[in-house]
Amino acid sequence: MPQSADRTNGPWDVLSVVNWTAGHLHSSGIDSPRTTAELLVADALGMRRIDLYLHHDKPLQVRERDRIRNRIRRRLTREPTAYITGSRGFWTLDIAVSPNVLIPRPETELLVESALERLPSGGGIRRVLELGTGSGAVVAALVSERPAHRYLATDLSPDALRIARKNVATAAAEPSVRFLCGDWFSPLSRRRARFDLVVSNPPYVSRKVLQTLQPEIVRFEPRLALDGGTDGLACLRCILCDAHRYLSLKGWLLLEIGFDQKEAVERIAGRVGAYGPAEVRRDYGGCDRVVCLQRVR
Repeated sequence: MPQSADRTNGPWDVLSVVNWTAGHLHSSGIDSPRTTAELLVADALGMRRIDLYLHHDKPLQVRERDRIRNRIRRRLTREPTAYITGSRGFWTLDIAVSPNVLIPRPETELLVESALERLPSGGGIRRVLELGTGSGAVVAALVSERPAHRYLATDLSPDALRIARKNVATAAAEPSVRFLCGDWFSPLSRRRARFDLVVSNPPYVSRKVLQTLQPEIVRFEPRLALDGGTDGLACLRCILCDAHRYLSLKGWLLLEIGFDQKEAVERIAGRVGAYGPAEVRRDYGGCDRVVCLQRVR
């Protein structure tokens, strides 16, 4: 949308701005230009995406066009759309995000599915721990589906925990979630903490690979939530080596992993000697994505 656009150049209604924005983003090499255009314009106008088409012929005021221009400029610097709009859809929820947290990915919904399969919708109450909760997307999704269980979530970042609390508060009427600040299991007492389910989407990108990722990730998302060390396994190794000490017997550890980390994770788990055979689930792209391990001793 040119800076000089005004009524003398023809009417700028909602649909014409969406169309122009999508074309401009496409010519600038931005992924998913139509969807991005709809999200940016809807956010600038305080609308839902569907409202763009219900009110497609609504003329836009100068201040509205200025808000849209501002969002377009930010996206052209490769700032992620979710950080511009402040939210990302995940599971059935709108998850609040900021540059302090990793943007939830669709692949992580498989971690939620795997956890829900091990959480009864009725009957006994289970104790659930999420390590490195970040935005709280996973624990919020679990609470929205299984609110009766007891949840605890940890993260090293106080800023992330503030966002996680906000997301959990909107996910269920009376969510039973506690939050602790600290690195992995460090905020917990080994003698008293016993969980039926531990879930985590830890950093698992190797430092070498991390530098090759798209600018939206490298320049804007928190490195703390991505960097898995030299081999990408540092955080996974830490969790695998300690989780059995906090799991009840027959309890489950569920981990999101990189597409090429299945064998390495199985080797680490085998050396620990506390888990049964790994169940590895693939995402919709056919990649190994979630490892499920049961404590058997």
